[in-house]
Amino acid sequence: MGPPARGVLAHLARRSLVGGAAGRRAHVTAIVERALATRQWALRQLIGAVDLARAIELGEHVVADAVRILGADHPDALASRGDLARAYESAGRVDEAIAQYEAVLRDYQRTLGHEHPDTLSTRNNLADALEAAGRVDEAIEVYESVVAQRARILGPEHPDTLSSLNNLADALESAGCVEEAIEMYEGVVARRVRVLGADHPDTLISRNNLASAHDTAGRVEEAMAQFEAVLADQQRVLGSDHPDTLATRNNLAYVYESAQRIEEAVALYEHVFADRVRILGADHPDTLISRNNVAFGYLSAGRLPEAIAEHEALLDDRIRILGANHPDTLTSRNNLAIAYQSARRIDDAITILEAVVPLRTQVLGADHPHTLRSRHNIANAYRLAGRTTEAVALFASVLADTERALGTESPLTQLIRENLAAAQTAPVEESMDDPGGDRGRTV
Repeated sequence: MGPPARGVLAHLARRSLVGGAAGRRAHVTAIVERALATRQWALRQLIGAVDLARAIELGEHVVADAVRILGADHPDALASRGDLARAYESAGRVDEAIAQYEAVLRDYQRTLGHEHPDTLSTRNNLADALEAAGRVDEAIEVYESVVAQRARILGPEHPDTLSSLNNLADALESAGCVEEAIEMYEGVVARRVRVLGADHPDTLISRNNLASAHDTAGRVEEAMAQFEAVLADQQRVLGSDHPDTLATRNNLAYVYESAQRIEEAVALYEHVFADRVRILGADHPDTLISRNNVAFGYLSAGRLPEAIAEHEALLDDRIRILGANHPDTLTSRNNLAIAYQSARRIDDAITILEAVVPLRTQVLGADHPHTLRSRHNIANAYRLAGRTTEAVALFASVLADTERALGTESPLTQLIRENLAAAQTAPVEESMDDPGGDRGRTV
């Protein structure tokens, strides 16, 4: 797909310029556009298959060829740049994704106008990348604007409007505005049932998201009932092996664990992991998420040696598959530290966490919830190591930053506030709520 294909395109482009006849030029231009479209299709397939290194390599070639042969403002060139941004985001290169989305957005606005569907789609995707980078307030602002424009231009119940509304609810949940997110998800579910039907995959996804928000709000029994209901419908409509069905099974296991139904959670995690290996492959990111959850299930069940071994193996595989600085790889580093901490290997945990924080700051940003979570985890480890003064100072610092970035009522803010109070008053041996791991709920 690399140099040979590019050579063919260049040869065809030259023929279109020197062939003389307008008919031949139009014919060759059509061939060039079809060849580029084929490579663009291949790029999207690679992104969908999470073959991201090849996707980025191909995407960069496709963009260069489309710009050179068709012109920078050609719709196919603009679409290819958007696909490349999506590949960057999927690979965890969120800063590059944001820069690419912002650049192609400016060109869409200039060439197609601010209200063209492609312009609005690019703004929606930019908001998604901003949220992935931890810039949640900016993401919410963009989503709100896109929702308003899509409602005005396409109608309040157009599928694209509902997609942006669903995304806005997700961002609100990330920002700690959980009740507002729940209300919005409920509205999206009702509209999708009315517009798309109760069994449409998008409707089922919104029901999954609503259940997840109830779990975030601490309404575990309600979340469990909703997950079980949507799982039954997904199995009936999509089949047991569909990725959306597997995601809901994963999320149901997560809620079982929250409800202290540990053995059921571990068994379901293990089944989802086995099914994802069979269906998606051992190296797919969703399969790796399931391995992470199996390891955490072992930790919750007190099976520390198995948990540590699984986290160590998963970290090695994520480094191999995703790269050392991918957000999921950094999650595995954080979670291995939590497993070490649970095994009272406190010094090993501190060593890992002190390396994770600057990496997460660099990759995700200082205000990203995962960065803040890792800072909280270091403070917790300091406390367990008897370094109480350092622990209290760090808890206070990260609490101030979390209140500013996520708000005073976000679940993480409340956790840090409680643990700061405990560090100031409780003996070291007294355990804290929430071990500090980053879980793998898939939505």
